[in-house]
Amino acid sequence: MRANGTVFKYGSNVDTDVIIPARYLNSSDPAELAAHCMVDIDPEFVNKVQKGDIIVADKNFGCGSSREHAPISIKASGISCVIAETFARIFYRNAINIGLPIIECPEAAQGIEDGDQVEVDFDSGKIYDRTKGTEFQGQAFPPFMQKIIQAGGLVNYINKK
Repeated sequence: MRANGTVFKYGSNVDTDVIIPARYLNSSDPAELAAHCMVDIDPEFVNKVQKGDIIVADKNFGCGSSREHAPISIKASGISCVIAETFARIFYRNAINIGLPIIECPEAAQGIEDGDQVEVDFDSGKIYDRTKGTEFQGQAFPPFMQKIIQAGGLVNYINKK
């Protein structure tokens, strides 16, 4: 499995209220959530994001409330992977549960910039910044997590078994 796209770069402590503001939580429709993804931190995100793009952030991405709406809005917007120095634990679990690939890699989070073209190999955990010609070693997904992500999330994975 691979991801390949343009980077949207954010800082530390990007919380779930910024990823999908509470005023848009009256819907659980992924397309509706995607239409408001990142609006409070990056109003142009929804107009610029393309299928396959990648979010890169610093420490504690996805902190705040435990709502699944946050990773759902990111995935539905077309983002193929989130790379961060660290993730809030509940966001990490929610992301895997809904099939959004995420990778912790402090070196990549610091070395990759907004607009860079990045490729991620989930089998090896390698992160390639094609713009700069640099390479980083992130944590590879264990095979069972790859199966959950390929199935589109934990519920789909269980239903297929």
